[in-house]
Amino acid sequence: MMRRYTLAPEAVRDLLEIWRYLMKEAGQETAERVESVIRSKFVYLAKFPGAGHWRRDLTSAEVRFFAVYSYLIVYRPEKKPLEIVSILHASRHVAGILRQRQ
Repeated sequence: MMRRYTLAPEAVRDLLEIWRYLMKEAGQETAERVESVIRSKFVYLAKFPGAGHWRRDLTSAEVRFFAVYSYLIVYRPEKKPLEIVSILHASRHVAGILRQRQ
């Protein structure tokens, strides 16, 4: 079966950091539930890449944003398979992080 999406190395690290943080602060059940919901949105976005929003105020890169809980999934809708670029907490300096990662 062909994968419908890929995760950039930064996105893999982001997801791991989210899981570790939630594990420490809220426990394993919460960490696993949040990760599961985020991963389910990857599948959703692969099916409906136009579901997210452009955020020209955050980046000029050709990426869309999709909110899940307090996190932003940043992805490239035109890539086949869909590429998940980052998963960032919305309270972070998203524009600065994305600028460093380009």
